[in-house]
Amino acid sequence: QVQLVESGGGLVQAGGSLRLSCAASGIIFRINAMGWYRQAPGKQRELVAAIARGGSTNYADSVKGRFTISRDNAKNMVYLQMNSLEPEDTAVYYCNALDYSRHDYWGQGTQVTVSS
Repeated sequence: QVQLVESGGGLVQAGGSLRLSCAASGIIFRINAMGWYRQAPGKQRELVAAIARGGSTNYADSVKGRFTISRDNAKNMVYLQMNSLEPEDTAVYYCNALDYSRHDYWGQGTQVTVSS
């Protein structure tokens, strides 16, 4: 099993920045990719950014150039630096880990609210 705990959400004005952190514990060696998803009220959960163990990244078009995902394998941490936040970024953000058996693990989520 893998446990994920997010932190760093909050309320910020449009144009501001936040940094989300996710701490992974448990059977860490099974983890391949890690990422961040978000779900806004009334919408489906969507991929925001993902990073493979080797460091390759993938971003949703809506966040390219504004968000940066990074990973510290030694500390079992993944981060999401969010700059130039927009009200449309308001959502619950979830940390995700995908193991080599393609099993998904999820954190409990952290709320990000961007005021206009």
